[in-house]
This record gives sequence, structure tokens and C-alpha cells, in this order.
Amino acid sequence: MKTSYLIFSTVILSILLISFKPNTGSIKENDAASITKSSGSSPEDPFLTLADNSMKYPFVQEKLPYGYDALEPYIDKQTMEIHYSKHHAAYTENFNTAVEANNLKDASLFEIFGMISKLPAAVRNHGGGYYNHLLFWQVMAPNAGGQPTGKLAEDIATDFESFERFKEKFTDAAKTQFGSGWAWLSVNSDGKLFVSKTSNQDNPLMDVAEVKGIPILCLDVWEHAYYLKYQNKRPDYIAAFWNVINWKEVERRYTEALNVTMKK
Repeated sequence: MKTSYLIFSTVILSILLISFKPNTGSIKENDAASITKSSGSSPEDPFLTLADNSMKYPFVQEKLPYGYDALEPYIDKQTMEIHYSKHHAAYTENFNTAVEANNLKDASLFEIFGMISKLPAAVRNHGGGYYNHLLFWQVMAPNAGGQPTGKLAEDIATDFESFERFKEKFTDAAKTQFGSGWAWLSVNSDGKLFVSKTSNQDNPLMDVAEVKGIPILCLDVWEHAYYLKYQNKRPDYIAAFWNVINWKEVERRYTEALNVTMKK
């Protein structure tokens, strides 16, 4: 009797082991293709014509456009070096790994963001971390700051009443973002400027964003972006950021965003 029971138990255990497949958190190739077809982004979506959407797998961490010490005294050398060479590098590597694991090699960056709600957390977290930092480096520069000029300055005054009012709204978004996240200046589908904030590594291009649009300026308020110099004084870090904003790059991105939204 005992022998029969042991044989029966062994057979059942073998069947269970054969049928068990571990959950890797990835999606199959045919599932990825199905998600891509059913996502909010289509080949005709004008947002997909943005220059940054030309980025595809393998995603590359672009060279920092200035030295680690170039933004002193507002952002210190040690923070910049760790932030770029450790944090951003890790997001880049892990994003590529997640893209490969989830059969997304043929999808562009913004196509991935457009269906992020249907993808594993690793794609969302590392994809956001990859792109958000890439934009962050570019919208800062040494010997910068001040105020924008031209059409961006005019439209900020129109959409926010004044540059000072815009500055207050952006600063408030950065200050009040609970925990890790980002503050954004973006352009919506109607070509209007708006300020928003997102948690963790989300951004306005993702289909999970409360307010969607094309980001043209961002501020990282994760503690690793400022803690070595500012400790828990996030408002001081935010105030310092206004001295390093590369308005020429923000204006370039604004022009591109307007050209895209006008095509809708």
C-alpha cells in the first residue's frame, strides 16, 4: 500500500514539475506584436515624428554635453559624476535588457512609452529612467539660466500670465512631488504649455500620465540628484536649478513640439 502511494505521489509531482513555467515578468513575441498594434500610438501619430523617437534598441547613453564640474556651484561635481556614470548608466543597461526580454527591439522609444501600461514594470521604470535623464542633461548647461526669449517667452506669458507665475508653478510641482519623481514643462496636443509632475521615472509621453504631452524641460527630484550637496533641502536645489537651465535647448524643443502638434 505504501509503495503504491509513493509511486502515485511521484507521478503527480513529476506532472506538476513538467507543467510549471516560472513567471519571468516578460511578454512573448506574439504578445508584444499584438500590444504594439493595439496601443494608442500608430504610424500616423505625429508625436512619433519627434527627433527623439528615432532612438531604438540598442539604446545608447549619450555623452554628457559638459564636464562633471561644469554646473558648479549649483550642481556639484561628485553628484554629476555619480548621477551620470552610475544611475543613468544603470537605467540604460537595464532598459536594453528589459526591451530584449520583452521582444520590443523593433519598437521605437515613444512607441514603447505609448503602450507602457501594458508592459512589465522593468520596461516602464528603466525606460523612463533612460529617457528622462537624457533630456535632463540636455536642458542644463554652464553659463546658462536667466529667462527664455522669442516665441517661448511670449507663450509662457500667455499660458501662465507671466514668467514669474510659470516659475512659481514649476517650483511648486517640484517641491510638492511626494517622494521620488520629476517636474515637467510640456506641450499638449493643442500646442499649449503646461506644468506637471510624475512619480518615480514616469513622464508625460507615457500612456499612464495624468496629463500627456511633449516634455521640453524637466527637473529630477530624486534624492540622488541633490542629496550630497543639499541634503534634505530640496527647495534650495530647485532654486539653484534656475541658474543652469539651457533655454536655447528648451526653445529648440518647443519649436519642434509646436511643429508636431500643428500636424494633428
